[in-house]
Amino acid sequence: MKTKKVVLFICSLLGIQTAYSAPISFQQAWEILQQNNNSLAAERANVERYEHLTNSKGSLNLPSISISANYTHLDKDVTLSGQQIMESTGQSVALPAALSSLSSLTSTITERDIFSSSIRAVWPIFTGGRISAAQNAADGQKEEAQSQLAMETQARYEDLAKYYFSVILAQQVLETRSSVETGLTKHRDNALKLEQQGQIAHVERLQADASLDKATVERKKAQKDLDIAQSALTEILGQTTLVEPDGVLFINQNLPPMNAFIEQTLNTYPGLDLLDAKEKQASSLISAEKGKYYPEVYLYGDYNIYEDDSLASQMTPDWLVGIGVSVPLLENTGRSDQMKAAQSAVSQVKFLKAQARQDLQVLVKKTYLEAEQALEEVTGLNSSLNLAQENLRLRQKAFAQGLATSVEVVDAELYLASIKTQQYVASFNYLISLNKLLALTSEMDTFDTYKKSSIPLTTSNNQPISNEKDPS
Repeated sequence: MKTKKVVLFICSLLGIQTAYSAPISFQQAWEILQQNNNSLAAERANVERYEHLTNSKGSLNLPSISISANYTHLDKDVTLSGQQIMESTGQSVALPAALSSLSSLTSTITERDIFSSSIRAVWPIFTGGRISAAQNAADGQKEEAQSQLAMETQARYEDLAKYYFSVILAQQVLETRSSVETGLTKHRDNALKLEQQGQIAHVERLQADASLDKATVERKKAQKDLDIAQSALTEILGQTTLVEPDGVLFINQNLPPMNAFIEQTLNTYPGLDLLDAKEKQASSLISAEKGKYYPEVYLYGDYNIYEDDSLASQMTPDWLVGIGVSVPLLENTGRSDQMKAAQSAVSQVKFLKAQARQDLQVLVKKTYLEAEQALEEVTGLNSSLNLAQENLRLRQKAFAQGLATSVEVVDAELYLASIKTQQYVASFNYLISLNKLLALTSEMDTFDTYKKSSIPLTTSNNQPISNEKDPS
């Protein structure tokens, strides 16, 4: 198993599609599907997307720093004369002759074209909880994406179980149909010899021929069903050669208690985690709307990195820092109704979660009872299988002695095949229900435990199976 995982890992790094010539186990098939399935890849990409978005929300606690450059064109130069300075003082004191000439002088404060560049920083230090609300909402979105991935993984696991064990079921049915064809071929050959010896009527031999032809048709149909099932399994695993399952249909002696499955499902089912994530997002929205009622406090600073060589520039400080407060008085986002809507969303999610827990309990009980019913059907058919085997043996012997008709032998052969097929289908239904329970409880990796403690559907001596323990 470790070697197989290493091969899969290397092939995935190199972009090589793996192909299997040898039969693969269900666990190997599950590993291949997780690597090649597009829907799972899409959900993983979605998780990565929200992880990046969540990380981006951490920057909200940091200051924003920007560099700006400005060009301004005035209608004329800004000038200041000595006369304007004197007039601005509001005094009309007579100046000495030496100074009176200064009133006629004019100074350019700044020219018409102004160039400037500065770095500005703003650092929010209190936002009424809106930053933390945005971060919690982003966490909720990431958790929702993770839950969606987990749910998609469970769904794909259930699909794989249906495809994988459908192939095994088709193989078992084909073996049964081939066995019927082989048995009816022998019966037809015996009927031909008996007809030649005058021990049976011609119509008996014709009946044997017709039954054999029908069995051949059924065997070919079973082969087509197997080809279709195997092609479907190969396709969902993304392989280029036909996938051959390595395993047989089986049952277990018993299952863990139903309450264990229910409790595990309610504790781990990702659909409930998804609703928790939605509730977290709705609660964050409430906090964000409440934050609109609080003032916003921030630090800011500005530093001039370039300015014109003008008197105004010389008079302007190179840097400044300060603290600002923004108090919302009237805003147009409808914060009150937005907060009520968020509270309604929280209530909705709580009701959905309560309903989901009820539905999950019903689903687990239903699936568990279906698994038990399948187990009972498999073991309950043992007596019918014994009867069918004995009945066929007696009919074949009686026909050879001229004491039974060809129809009776054919009916006995078909009845045995129908009992075997019914057992195969019941075991298939058990495995589908079992894997559904494992998916619901997020215990997909424990399938091998059930397989190791399983009872194969057929034994080497072709005896019916039982879920009863050996007295020895």
